[in-house]
Amino acid sequence: MRLKVCTPTGILLEQDAAKIVAEAHDGFFCLLPRHIDFAAALVPGILYVTDLSGEASFVAVDEGTLVKRGPEVLVSVMNAATGAEPAALETTVREAFGLRDADAQRTRSALARLEAAAMRRFLELEQQAHA
Repeated sequence: MRLKVCTPTGILLEQDAAKIVAEAHDGFFCLLPRHIDFAAALVPGILYVTDLSGEASFVAVDEGTLVKRGPEVLVSVMNAATGAEPAALETTVREAFGLRDADAQRTRSALARLEAAAMRRFLELEQQAHA
C-alpha cells in the first residue's frame, strides 16, 4: 500500500506500507494491502505503520479521515507529528491536540451563547413589531 499523511500545510509522510493500524470512533482497525476499500473518521491517537521490510514507524494524528482506495491510503488530519517512540507521541496527542480540543470546545460554547443571544433579540424585535 502507498500511505500518504496530509495536513493543511502539506504532506507529512509518504511511504509504502505493509500494515497500518489506526483508531476510529468505534475502536482500532488494521489495514493490509488486500483489504477492501475503506473509509474511517479518525480520533486523535497514534497511527502505527509497518513498512515493507517490517520496520515500524509511528505518527501522532489529530482528528481527521482515512481513506483506502485500492493500493492507496490517504490520511488527512489537522495536525500530525512523526516520531520513533510511541510513548512520546502519546504525550503529543494528549498535550498538543488536547489543547486544541479544549480551545475548540470553548469556541463552540461561545458561539452557542452568541446564537442564543441573537435568537432572543430576534424574538424581542418580532414581539415589538406585533405590539
